[in-house]
Amino acid sequence: MAEYTDPRVSAEQMPELSDGEDDFDVDDDEEQWMEEEEEEEGQTVTCLFCDRSLSSVAATLQHCMLEHHVNIVDVIRTHNLDDYGYIKMINFIRSTKCTASSLTELCDTASPWESEDFLRPVLQDDPLLQIDPEELCDIEGPVPPAGVRSHDALLQRARAAEDRARQSEETLARAMDDLHKLKLLAQGLVLKAETCKPGNLGAVAELREDEDEAYFSSYGHYAIHEEMLKDTVRTESYRDFMYRNPEVFKDKVVLDVGCGTGILSMFAARAGAKKVIGVDQSEIIYQAMDIVRSNQLEDKITLIKGRIEDIKLPVEKVDIIISEWMGYFLLFESMLDSVLYARDCYLADGGSVYPDLCNISLAALGDTQRHRDRIAFWDDVYGFNMACMKAAVVPEAAVEVVKAETLISEPAVVQTIDCNSVCLSELEFVSDFCLKITDTTDCTAIVGYFDIFFDKGCGNKVMFSTGPQVTKTHWKQTVFLLEKPIPVQAGAELRGKVTVRKNKRDPRSLLVTFDLGDRKQTYSLL
Repeated sequence: MAEYTDPRVSAEQMPELSDGEDDFDVDDDEEQWMEEEEEEEGQTVTCLFCDRSLSSVAATLQHCMLEHHVNIVDVIRTHNLDDYGYIKMINFIRSTKCTASSLTELCDTASPWESEDFLRPVLQDDPLLQIDPEELCDIEGPVPPAGVRSHDALLQRARAAEDRARQSEETLARAMDDLHKLKLLAQGLVLKAETCKPGNLGAVAELREDEDEAYFSSYGHYAIHEEMLKDTVRTESYRDFMYRNPEVFKDKVVLDVGCGTGILSMFAARAGAKKVIGVDQSEIIYQAMDIVRSNQLEDKITLIKGRIEDIKLPVEKVDIIISEWMGYFLLFESMLDSVLYARDCYLADGGSVYPDLCNISLAALGDTQRHRDRIAFWDDVYGFNMACMKAAVVPEAAVEVVKAETLISEPAVVQTIDCNSVCLSELEFVSDFCLKITDTTDCTAIVGYFDIFFDKGCGNKVMFSTGPQVTKTHWKQTVFLLEKPIPVQAGAELRGKVTVRKNKRDPRSLLVTFDLGDRKQTYSLL
């Protein structure tokens, strides 16, 4: 008997602005400035502290200073507000209906508008949000009325605008990072805890509620469960592992993380488990309850709706954790994070997570037809040059079935994960790889897939692969198309480096970067 049984951003480039005065057309910009001033005079601006509407931003700021004794410029300077701080201050005043006196008192101690919630505009197209705080602070004394800015001020404004354009992408990225750090901080406090305290998890659930809503909602649709159940490679591998290793499950307490329809829970119960607890956040859990009752397994299986990070299990420890957590390219969806949380909180000493071992592999592809259809296509679209689309198309990793005959290298394992010992930080990694080329042709893409092993303590080991050489699964393969093919020779080696990390804007998605010699490309799995 064989040892094993084989049963899915790039940032916008800012336009370059001239840094020489010779390129700056003073007459044109004076004309443009006058148009802006005329447009400003036609605006209706609501005061920050009363219901009065004024004809311009300048008039509004003067009104705030004369009538309410609040100098917005002084507030900006006192708190050293950047663009985002200024926006949050304006929205804080409007949303909380803060009075002038209250603002003065609050500002004496700290900035009360630090929350990222105040980035959301209170008034649609608020003119006060369309001015630059740096410009205001560059003006000494009261805000001047329209039309009195000097020629030198115009030049100064242009230079400042140029500097801001260069820094805007970095500023935006920094703001997004700051927002995400708040989520990671709360999540990390839980995931790294040595003991599990479910009563304190409400804050984490609240932070991630919006982020996870769409994800769990997708698993409430029946079609996705039908697709997974009909994936015989997937489902039968779990079944064979449990049915062929009853000694692993006999009289054990089993936790099924992300139980879906309950199929794995029922396999475990029939394999001899004493008690099975299935947990799922999506609405499919209610169907699973009916399924369990229909199969007279309600005495052994308990189903709980909720995220494993938020709920409290009816037992202190479990002997086995089973889960079908794998996503495209193995780590897409980040469900393994939840399995590791369950492991650290609930798994008893000597217990095990199944599947226990996973490999991520890469191989080279030489599919010139597919490359023409997907990339070269944009060079001539009904007689029009749309080659600029390649910059948007290439970074999108494709999830599709790869023809085995298009493989032009031996596979190379770039990461191995032991689910019983891996740390959360290790799910982001950098790995060098070497692909041994088998055909003389053009390499048009890199393909990624994974292999799964049920190994620990099993007399009858089971594994399955999602590679292009075997029966296809619903995971298919992940294809990273190259913008320009690379000529390769049989017997040569294609060396590179792959970096896999979570997308900070959406932690359930992945960013995969390939360095191939002088080429570097980042792909997204969304």
